[in-house]
Amino acid sequence: MTATRILTLPTLAILLATAPHALVHAQSQTAADSDVFTGIWRRPNLLGDIGGLRSMLGRAGVTMTLTDQNEVFGNTTGGLKQGATYDGLTTLTLQLDTQKAFGWEGGTFNISGLQIRGRNFSQYYLGNLQTASGIAASPTTRLWEIWVQQALLDGKFDVKLGQQSLDQEFMTSTGSAVFLNTMMGWPMLPSADLYAGGPAYPLSSLGVRFRGQPTGNLTLLAGVFQDNPPGGPFNDDSQLRGSTRWGGNFNLRTGALFIAEAQYALNQPAAGEMDDGTSPKGLPGTYKLGAWFDTASFPSQSIDSTGLSLADPASSGNPKMLRRNASLYAVADQMIWRPTEDSPRAVSVFARLMGAPGDRNLIDFSVNAGITLKAPLPGRDDDTLGLGYGYARLSSSTRATDQAVALANGGTTPVRSGEHFIELTYQAQVTPWLQLQPDFQYVFAPAGGVVDPNNPTRRLRDEAIFGLRSTVTF
Repeated sequence: MTATRILTLPTLAILLATAPHALVHAQSQTAADSDVFTGIWRRPNLLGDIGGLRSMLGRAGVTMTLTDQNEVFGNTTGGLKQGATYDGLTTLTLQLDTQKAFGWEGGTFNISGLQIRGRNFSQYYLGNLQTASGIAASPTTRLWEIWVQQALLDGKFDVKLGQQSLDQEFMTSTGSAVFLNTMMGWPMLPSADLYAGGPAYPLSSLGVRFRGQPTGNLTLLAGVFQDNPPGGPFNDDSQLRGSTRWGGNFNLRTGALFIAEAQYALNQPAAGEMDDGTSPKGLPGTYKLGAWFDTASFPSQSIDSTGLSLADPASSGNPKMLRRNASLYAVADQMIWRPTEDSPRAVSVFARLMGAPGDRNLIDFSVNAGITLKAPLPGRDDDTLGLGYGYARLSSSTRATDQAVALANGGTTPVRSGEHFIELTYQAQVTPWLQLQPDFQYVFAPAGGVVDPNNPTRRLRDEAIFGLRSTVTF
């Protein structure tokens, strides 16, 4: 026999009295669960406060930044071979505010490290000069930067001393930074013409940098750095040489690299100022003019160590070393359209040009240029669509040597000229801590038109490259 529950009036009264409270509790619990679920997509970092670790470090004046980038690139035509490969980079940076830490006003201490992995796509699949990935490098785990900076004169002047990577401050372009090609970051000319590509990612050098802001719109940068991070000869200067493998090559034994840059900011508040409604209302832009000078010796592109032409069959093949090197450069970033002053949608253009002497440099001229559209789609205010272009010209002396060699060989060897690439990219800010970036690059005349090592009867064919990068901020 089934038991029957009798609902009495007192029981009904109790249920009616407690039901609203039970319902509110259930709704509150559901809302809390929902906040936990949706909160992870809104926070600026994937791991949030890391169980209170960020807050604890913050109270001590320490800021921790941990990012992880992973990418896949594939070559569908031309180059050395077709196929795809992976590379990745993890970057950890700790920065200490000395005033919060122990009352020393205006000081900052910075230390960062890199964990680089994967295969260099351009080296094994493309054979081009303007490499496809700005994070690809020789796999290793290394110290990157370690420096101290002191602000003076109410922040209008500061000095930075220590192991530094120049691509963090010099020759930078806001527009070109959106793209994945290496040369949209650290340009082609110094990458090819300085020892080991100069003190730029993934390398750094000991040096001192001065920065001043004499007026609200004008900023002056100048510094001197050790010019050769690995410390080896020009043609054999590996990123993994000796203590450079882990970032501990603090030497001052080779040449000195002097660099200076003037920056003019147009139609924007001065550094450190808030837009209180009195700021200029025109479209913002930044214009830079700079130069670098290196005291070391660099290999001639036409003469060997005995004075013979490098194209002469009797040449030793060892180039004559020429003292000193220099370059001039200019950078422009300019917004050219936005519908209203407070609209996230905007169109901007950028250009960066560099030149250097042709007798001692493989590349005597390089350029990056392009156009970007911020907020290209409705509801995608933090996304950016970009179309970019890069060009690297083989130097006049290099081309002359190629012509002499070709003449001696009856015209059967190529005369290199220049390499071009175009890049179409879309940087999608999926969450505050996650970016996904599909990318397409096309390279014309890889390495300026060198012979295909797999088929000596032709030059390397043009390359069509597809890629995807993810960036996670922990």
